[in-house]
Order: sequence, then structure tokens, then C-alpha cells
Amino acid sequence: MPNVKPSTVLGRQLGDELRRYRENAGLSTADAAEVLDCTKGKISRVENGHVPVRAPDLIALMQAYGVEDSEVRERLGALARRANRRRREGWWHQYGSVLGDTYRDYIEMEAISDSIKTFQAQLIPGLLQTPEYGRAVTVASRAWKTPEEIEQFVQVRVARQERLAGEPPLELWAVLAEGVLRQQVGGPAVMHDQLVHMATMAERSNITVQVLPFSRGAHSGMFGPYLLLSFPQVSALDLVLTETPTGNIWMERESEVARYRELFDDARTSALPPTESLALIRRIAKEHRP
Repeated sequence: MPNVKPSTVLGRQLGDELRRYRENAGLSTADAAEVLDCTKGKISRVENGHVPVRAPDLIALMQAYGVEDSEVRERLGALARRANRRRREGWWHQYGSVLGDTYRDYIEMEAISDSIKTFQAQLIPGLLQTPEYGRAVTVASRAWKTPEEIEQFVQVRVARQERLAGEPPLELWAVLAEGVLRQQVGGPAVMHDQLVHMATMAERSNITVQVLPFSRGAHSGMFGPYLLLSFPQVSALDLVLTETPTGNIWMERESEVARYRELFDDARTSALPPTESLALIRRIAKEHRP
């Protein structure tokens, strides 16, 4: 499956409305492509919210779709302006030199989501990492060379965590393989502090952490980490981000998202309950204590 940029929620809302107006007008994506003198692929990306809609293109599409109501035209225009502004703004843009496109896109989605569910087989989720743990992971990745780049990337991790204390706070539910707790990232002292920090964070009402112990044997999460993002808007579809060594992949198709919901349900059902998980995290933290 190709690696595509994610849509913003506002962009998808606009695209969904444009799709409905196109279909109501009896036009195909090929017909719409002729209106803009572009490819059918671009129309699909517009309707999925993957690309911004310029004002001239929006006007041309509304004309072709027979959208004549002035209030509707103004509303769609305002929605397009807000969606495009959302893409340009955000605290993360000041770190553009150290953020790849996929990670920057993920931060944008995380900033407007209200719930994230994740399974991790190797790493503590970024939202729960201490700066020292995050620094060790960043150095090991070898993607950033200079101390300045590494520190900037760590600052991004810390800034992302403010969503957990926002108003309203982001809901985070993480299922971690036991190996995540035992891998000595940064050494024993760093791991001890990291696990104590995660256990403390997991006491918050908006954060759930479960551990999938080695004793559970083979499980569906063995095939790789993933994140499932949900959004507050009623019309917004969930997104899935799968992480691979060579790049990350976004999924939006309902059938694919539904499959990952099933995988997460399997993982949380197989994992220890939250209270037992916290007890295990604290016990392993003591084992790491230097």
C-alpha cells in the first residue's frame, strides 16, 4: 500500500461534502478532474482530505456541482480556509528541520485527535517517554547526527506530551509487550526512572497502560507496532498508523481500520488488567534500579 499523507479532520470534512455534492450532481471523479484539468487521483486526494483545496478550484467545483446556495458556498469556503490554515500552523513547524514529513503529519493528527490506542512491542510510547529515554532512542536511531538536532527532537517529544494535560486531555490507551519494560534503553538508571514515570502517568484517569507478559505466548501484536487515532468530530473517520523500519504507513479504509480495532481488542484482552500491569511495571522498575 502506498505511503500517503494523512488528511486533516477539517480537510476530510470538506472533502466528504464535496464528494456528496459531486455524487448528487451525477458526476464521476473523471468528470471532476476535467473541471480542474487534473488527474482523477487528485480529485480522490481532495475528497479524502490529503491535499488542500485552493479557492479557484473550490469555486470551479461548486459551480460544476450546481452548488448555488450562497450560504453553503460561504460555509465551504470558510471550511477550506480553516483546513488550509490548520496545515500551515502548529508549534511543530518550528522544528521542521528535524521532522520528517510522516512524523510531522502524525503530530498534526495527534494534536486534533481525542483518543489514541497503541500497541508497542519495542518502545515506550512517545507520549510517555522521559527526556532521557527519548534521547537514548533518538541517538540509537542514527537519523539525527548533531547534538543540536538530537536535543530538538527530544524537545518535540516533550512538547507532544502536553496533550495529555490539555483541556480536554487526550485519552491514551497503551498495550506494551513485556520486552518493552526489560529492554535497557539508556541503561539501568534511565529505565528505572522511565518505568516509574510511566507508572505515575498511568494513574491519571485519561491514561491506561497494560502489559502483555511473555507468558501469554504468541499473540496478534507480534507483527508490529501501530497507533489507532480517533477524532471528536462525528463525521471524522479513525486513522491507523503502522510503523516500519523503512517508513510509516497511514490507513484510512474502514475495513483496514476495523481490522486494527480487532487487533487492539485482542491485545488488551490478552494483556494483564491495568492494576496488575502497574504492579508489574513497578516491580521491573526496581529490578532496573542501579
